[in-house]
Amino acid sequence: MELGNRIKTFREKMNMSQEELADTVYTSRQTISNWENDKTYPDINSLKLLSNTFDVSLDNLVEGDIEKMKKTINENDRKGFIALSKIYSIELIIMICSSYPLLKFVGIIGLGIWILITLITIITAFEIEKIKSEYDIQTYKEIVSFYENKSLTHDEKKEEKAKVPYQKFLLTILSAIIAIIVFILLDVLIG
Repeated sequence: MELGNRIKTFREKMNMSQEELADTVYTSRQTISNWENDKTYPDINSLKLLSNTFDVSLDNLVEGDIEKMKKTINENDRKGFIALSKIYSIELIIMICSSYPLLKFVGIIGLGIWILITLITIITAFEIEKIKSEYDIQTYKEIVSFYENKSLTHDEKKEEKAKVPYQKFLLTILSAIIAIIVFILLDVLIG
């Protein structure tokens, strides 16, 4: 990626330390170092602040990197995320469908096995959330959309953020309802 080199070049032209740039764009010195070494990439708001600080257009700042970012997302992050999501789906199905048979036919040991399956499923869910947070997939989409002149409006961004807690709550309730229905059906069919 060239973005890291551009940030470093612009910063050095302005005789700024990483610490000074970090203060200007409201982040940490370590974050600036990660950007300059292409370990992480700035979100759209940071890109705008960098663009203003360096007095260059956003297009000039990210020139050439958008296609590389798309490829990086599509080839690495997306594949890993999709694979982990599939594993999580399988674990969730096993967790839901195994509860009744394990309890009915194996007893207390079955309960222990089911708790272990549940813990593994929860760990996978946390890993998925960690990847989403670490790679900030939504932010990359915003960068690409902005570069293609298709950025979300402020209201759309706020609206999406506002939906997250409700969606997670509804997903939890729906999962519990499905688990109860499967448990009852298995009791009727097996019991």
